[in-house]
Amino acid sequence: MAAGEGKARNASLCGESKETQDAAVRPQSAPRQAERCWRGGERRSVKALCPAEVLGSSPVTIVVTSEADTWDIDTSPCRGRGPFVDWARMPEPQGPAQIPRDVLGRPPKELKRLAREGCWAGSHAGRARLYPRLIQRVSCRLVTPDALVYRDVAGRLFGTPGVSSHPLPEFLEGCPVPTYCLSPRGVTALRKILVCVGALFPDITHSPLLPALAALLLHYSEDEAQCFESLSRLIASNAPHAAYIDQSFLAHQASCMTFGDLASKHCPAAHKLIAGAADNVLEVYSEWLSWLFPGLPFAYAARVLDVFLLEGQKVLYRIALALLKQFRLSAGPAAPQGCDVKAELQAFARNIAEHVTVDKLLERAFGIRLFSRKEIWLLHMANRKALVERGITVVQRRPSFPLAVDMQKFSSSTVTAQEMRLVWSWIPERFSLFPPLLLFSTSEDGCSLQRFYTCCEGYEPTVLLIKTTEGEVCGAFLSSDWAERKKSGGTPAFFGTGECFVFTVRPEAERYEWVLIRQPELAKAAPRCRQRSPSPAAEPPLGSSPGSRSPQRLAVPSPPSRARLSPFLAIRHFLLPSRTASMFMSGSRDGIVIGGGGGQALSLDASLLRGHTERCETFGNPPLCRENFQVQLLEVWGFQSA
Repeated sequence: MAAGEGKARNASLCGESKETQDAAVRPQSAPRQAERCWRGGERRSVKALCPAEVLGSSPVTIVVTSEADTWDIDTSPCRGRGPFVDWARMPEPQGPAQIPRDVLGRPPKELKRLAREGCWAGSHAGRARLYPRLIQRVSCRLVTPDALVYRDVAGRLFGTPGVSSHPLPEFLEGCPVPTYCLSPRGVTALRKILVCVGALFPDITHSPLLPALAALLLHYSEDEAQCFESLSRLIASNAPHAAYIDQSFLAHQASCMTFGDLASKHCPAAHKLIAGAADNVLEVYSEWLSWLFPGLPFAYAARVLDVFLLEGQKVLYRIALALLKQFRLSAGPAAPQGCDVKAELQAFARNIAEHVTVDKLLERAFGIRLFSRKEIWLLHMANRKALVERGITVVQRRPSFPLAVDMQKFSSSTVTAQEMRLVWSWIPERFSLFPPLLLFSTSEDGCSLQRFYTCCEGYEPTVLLIKTTEGEVCGAFLSSDWAERKKSGGTPAFFGTGECFVFTVRPEAERYEWVLIRQPELAKAAPRCRQRSPSPAAEPPLGSSPGSRSPQRLAVPSPPSRARLSPFLAIRHFLLPSRTASMFMSGSRDGIVIGGGGGQALSLDASLLRGHTERCETFGNPPLCRENFQVQLLEVWGFQSA
């Protein structure tokens, strides 16, 4: 709050002089006001206590202000006022700042909108004042190191001169430490902050984002202690279903796998390009965070930070997905064969200004219809669980074995190793960690539906591959155990989750996911007290002709117990637009059905020799092969646990 605009409250405390009171409200000179603007300006609201009684010092003036008060921001660049910045390298602000006077009193949605639109991108001083105040609103653990703790620890570690000769913490081994536009003094300050983070947060074992975040915040910090406190609050955030900074290799790798899942769903063209150009898709996606930090230029990274402080890690997924989409557009129609796609993506991020403006990049990022924060959290937790099953621990800094599956040893009578590698790139990342295991084959186990169930029960998920007598190959990824069919008693019922999908391999490879993944606007997140949806519309009896219909032949079973961790994309999380939007998989003694609503994506009779395919509403797929087909070979693949 500028001295000429705000009110001086409780100015006469503990008997201060009239001259002191006048000084509290006297207008300041322009240089002093600019410095105050850079250094955080308005004091936080404090209780009116007599300093002489508390500290035993002489009386001082305390100006008490309200968080909701309007406040002025000097929108000048404040060149030379940032103590850690090399201003010769600092990009100029993007036009005049348009920060509302009551910005901190705005509702959260309004604040997010302003940040997305770059409201404070036009003022370095505006960011310097906003960042600490926004971070103070982050919910964090009760005991979180603050500026006072930093000063104490830094004084003991580095002594009075404040020069850091300490090595960086072990958790930064192999992590880039960008300096952006920091001066030599700023680089020294950054090292000191990171060393103190290592000393005060000993549980951190791996955190690639942390050094970039510290460097960016330091550009807009009054001193090292303020930067440390801001960083500390982000580390200690305890917001539900959200996180700012991954702090272990386990958490980071789970985030990489989550991004891979999102990229597979929301950037299918780019994902197909990467799967065709890289031997290890997961290895490419494991570098997604470095596309942003330190990959993006400073002006772009600062705009990402504007929204990140308000919205958390979900924003980073959005920006990286938008980068991936733009990369695919810039790559042209043909996939780069034999190129180093990892290096290409890093170079593309560095030179992003040649392809798209920061405003357009953010616009495209927030145009991506991601699922809710809770759904993404569930996916992250599922990926984390899969990594634990592979032997990754919280204290581990690097994997001691390759996480990807070697498809060179794969052998199938239905698809080639190259084709299976493509199918494996489509399935959720947490399952692609495990090698495929043949569960059932008509060439070895015979054409028996009962044998099919016996071999497949107990495995979740499974991949169904069908080769027709015409040489066409199609199939489905089925997220649930076939034993689920027994829970509905004698009535055939659909089960499964939104991770199910159907696909074709020959003559052309294509995947068809749940319609709500491609069009999430069709459904809303369900309230916590929501009851299960009524049974879906009628479907034909299993094995019958498409023309015959039997009302209420297939029903949706009751949701599983709440004591179990809710699966990713469980239908009970959504208010579905129709009864036919969740017909994933069903089985009975008459045959199996995959996909429903207006038709069946795949259906097989009890002999497993005759099948039918047509468009269905659950997956929005065309017929996967000739509509009425004869099965030459059928295989079911599971996942071999560690």
